[in-house]
Amino acid sequence: MIRLVLTRAIAADLGLLLLRVFTGSLLIHHGYEKLANIENFADAFVRPLHLPFPILLSYVAAFSEVIGSWLLITGLLTRMGAMAIAGTITVAIYHAIVTAGFNIYLLELLGLYFAAALAVLACGPGLFSIDELIARRFEAPAADSKETLEALAAKTPAITEAAATR
Repeated sequence: MIRLVLTRAIAADLGLLLLRVFTGSLLIHHGYEKLANIENFADAFVRPLHLPFPILLSYVAAFSEVIGSWLLITGLLTRMGAMAIAGTITVAIYHAIVTAGFNIYLLELLGLYFAAALAVLACGPGLFSIDELIARRFEAPAADSKETLEALAAKTPAITEAAATR
């Protein structure tokens, strides 16, 4: 634990936690609104794009936002949730551009959701997540890690010498 506090930037993990929780909390209601009136959403957003199976795709969009938001908030399968959100928001950005052009008032919120999803996708969930707890649970015991590091340190001079002679 001391190594964690002294060598890792805890602010970055707190920032990822805030990004995940706020993005998920603010986006989740969009999915619930879609589910409340799926026909209206399909008529207003999916059918104008001439996509097949508008009701099915409306459910996919709604559940992507709801489930993806919960995954972001909890930090469980975080990258999967971020991918679901990024995919849905990509279609939403396309819809906004096709129907209203480059209207900044429509695109700014979509762009922020998209950027947040990509940031979580790229950086991962951070230390304050269920994903991290799962990763720690399946991590090798500390004694094995120490032996592995010692074995690696013993091989390093030979590798360095071999590289220097090339």
